[in-house]
Amino acid sequence: MLVKLAWRNLWRQKRRTVLTAMALALALVLSLFMRSMQEGSYANNIENSAKFSTGLIQLQHVDFEESQSIEDLLPATGEFIAAARGLDDVERLLPRLESFALAAAGDKSKGVMVLGVMPELEDEYSNISDKVVEGEFIGSDDKSVLIGRGLADYLSLAVGDELVLYGQGYRGQTAAGLYKIKGVVHFPLPQLDNLLIYMPLELAQTLFSTGEQVSAWVIDTRELTRLEQTKADLERVYSSYGSSNRGNSEVKVRDWEDLAPEMAQQIAMDKAGGIFMMYLLYGVVGFGLFATILMMTLERYREFGVMMATGLVRAKLLGLVVLESGFISLLGVTLGLAIGTPLVLWFYYNPIELTGETAQMMLELGWEPILPMQLSPWLFIDQIVIVLGLMMLCLLYPLWRIFRLNLVTALKGGAHVN
Repeated sequence: MLVKLAWRNLWRQKRRTVLTAMALALALVLSLFMRSMQEGSYANNIENSAKFSTGLIQLQHVDFEESQSIEDLLPATGEFIAAARGLDDVERLLPRLESFALAAAGDKSKGVMVLGVMPELEDEYSNISDKVVEGEFIGSDDKSVLIGRGLADYLSLAVGDELVLYGQGYRGQTAAGLYKIKGVVHFPLPQLDNLLIYMPLELAQTLFSTGEQVSAWVIDTRELTRLEQTKADLERVYSSYGSSNRGNSEVKVRDWEDLAPEMAQQIAMDKAGGIFMMYLLYGVVGFGLFATILMMTLERYREFGVMMATGLVRAKLLGLVVLESGFISLLGVTLGLAIGTPLVLWFYYNPIELTGETAQMMLELGWEPILPMQLSPWLFIDQIVIVLGLMMLCLLYPLWRIFRLNLVTALKGGAHVN
């Protein structure tokens, strides 16, 4: 009876019901669009930055974070990395050997970062070959190197010239070699362009006398949303590696937030600002919704009084109002999803393209000048729960007024409470 009565009551005032549902639908559509764009932009920035720097996850020796030393290495064997390769969420595995050296040419020298990589794998991941501005990209069997354009200009070097690398190798050995420059790459980030030298992994292992070892295994995941789970799985499978008979190295699993704390902090601050704006939107919509529900309650005092006088207990009256509000919420959420879902889907497959100086800057960074959307079930669930919670919050005071309703005053059309 209450369900039928609540449903019929909604359509006695069609305009009021539709306006209230539209307010809820508008809040849901705007919040879905805003949050999907925010999370999509964050995911895009994280993945783009990871490609040219840290990767999403790294396996490192437990002491490498503090020491950054060529002494703290991990095996580069198939046996070691087999556990990571067996995880479903792992898409790519890239071995890297990273160390510092002194680069010299003629009467000039400069401290540089030498990065030994598998060229084909790195290019597949981050398209480094597209940043070669002079010469050619290196191959796995090459005995030559790639050099940043800023470093090449400082040392007055060009393609075909040679430079000397001198540093400390594994176990205190001397690392020294003469290498021909095969290509010059340009990175828009000065810290990379002025310091970085790429060489094939085997050549770097020979230079630093590390044997079949690397400073890090860079791991790319299939889904960014499952990054925490992938990290936990990696920590689980490598938790006992240091005490096993297979080696004496301890493995530390580090994600992009640990590897790039500055970017993580910037994203956290931006996300906080976005969430504040979203709740400000909910506040504006909530005030309008509260006023509508309160007005709907006050103008029906005589009706409530008649219902109570004819035998409807106060608890059932409260239940009736809750059911009416529930129907309005269901209508608003359904309408919001009907509008918001196609909107988010459209921009997911057709992201907003940036233009002008902003687009040019992003292109120079190697990023697509777009604002992508994220399509994730938890985003929809979160916003639906918030909208329903907003409705319940706005309903608390009107329910209190009904609970304290004075029957005699209500029958006279008043709004007095006990």
